[in-house]
Amino acid sequence: MKKVLTIAGSDCSGGAGIQADLKTMSAHGVFAMSVIVSVVAENTARVISIEDISPKVIEDQMDAVFEDIFPDAVKVGMLSTPPCMQAVARKLRQYQPKHLVIDPVMYAKNGAPLMNPDAVGALIEYILPLATVLTPNIPEAECIAKMEIHSVSDMEEAARRIHAMGCKNVLVKGGHAVGNALDVLYDGQSFHHFENERIDTKNTHGTGCTLSSAIASNLALGHDVVKAVGLAKDYVTEGIRHSLAIGKGCGPLNHFHAFFSEED
Repeated sequence: MKKVLTIAGSDCSGGAGIQADLKTMSAHGVFAMSVIVSVVAENTARVISIEDISPKVIEDQMDAVFEDIFPDAVKVGMLSTPPCMQAVARKLRQYQPKHLVIDPVMYAKNGAPLMNPDAVGALIEYILPLATVLTPNIPEAECIAKMEIHSVSDMEEAARRIHAMGCKNVLVKGGHAVGNALDVLYDGQSFHHFENERIDTKNTHGTGCTLSSAIASNLALGHDVVKAVGLAKDYVTEGIRHSLAIGKGCGPLNHFHAFFSEED
């Protein structure tokens, strides 16, 4: 069985973060492991508080995983502070996993900040150059690339700028745009567009976490980057199509839609 590790924050309501990652990986038939970097008290409507794990314990968790069950792929999500980023980067450089998918999480679905705004420079310096695939949404890509995005050509230009910062592949996600859900992948030489219908629902809590975890799972299963992204996007689209209308805010998608429906 292939093994995949997620390094991210914990969402106690189960729709995003570590919990979404573990569900996604399990749905893909890989063995899921986790390193928790922050405990987030959140639900579908709001973020109440965040408690960061110490850099030492983050590094200890990573040692515990890598020295015993070396992952075939790693997904990195929420990293809220520069010390957290440095700790994760140190261990990733030490162990050098083959596939590393990084989701530069800056905001929760309800708009609450999950990364210190002053930490963007540290993200670019320590984390971005390690990525096999970086998966920013449009607001994150605008922040990292220092430009506004209003069109597909803008998405492509942002991908170029971010790729120049050192990551191997950049996937700019179009979920915040209008029209069909179009994502743009750039590998430094060519662009690939992934377009799916936009599903009319507010229940999209955890989509970014889910997509990056699905990409990591598919890379671990042996697919190349383009195929892994395409399969992951299809998985997320179906998860949204069968999303769960639970909670008072943006409900979660259905990570196990292939196994049971929202009516079960």
